[in-house]
Amino acid sequence: MLALNNPQEAYRRSSFDARVQGGDSAALVQLCLEQAITALGSAQFAQERRDPALRSKALTRALTAITALEMGVDRDAPLAQALLQVYGAARQAVLASVTDFDPALLTSVRNDFLEIATALRDPG
Repeated sequence: MLALNNPQEAYRRSSFDARVQGGDSAALVQLCLEQAITALGSAQFAQERRDPALRSKALTRALTAITALEMGVDRDAPLAQALLQVYGAARQAVLASVTDFDPALLTSVRNDFLEIATALRDPG
């Protein structure tokens, strides 16, 4: 049914599902970061195009990815509190942008996630 409405969304969803099923915890974190980065970019694009429905959908996807990142933090890991603080601030920024869209703030959040994703890919 989804494929009949939006083939791109059906492809994105099947690709996402395959990565979730085949991934270890590091791959799942990377996937959530990618989802958040993409969704934040989509929200900014939607805002520029004055498309509130697309903006809302993108912000919801970003919030879902950020929530998954928060839930997946190992509370005993050395960087746990720092990650929780970053993810919590990101969640608040996305929630605030639902009613008062702040492109600069979301760009900052997106850049933070890009830095984290890069650091996880290239730890050396």
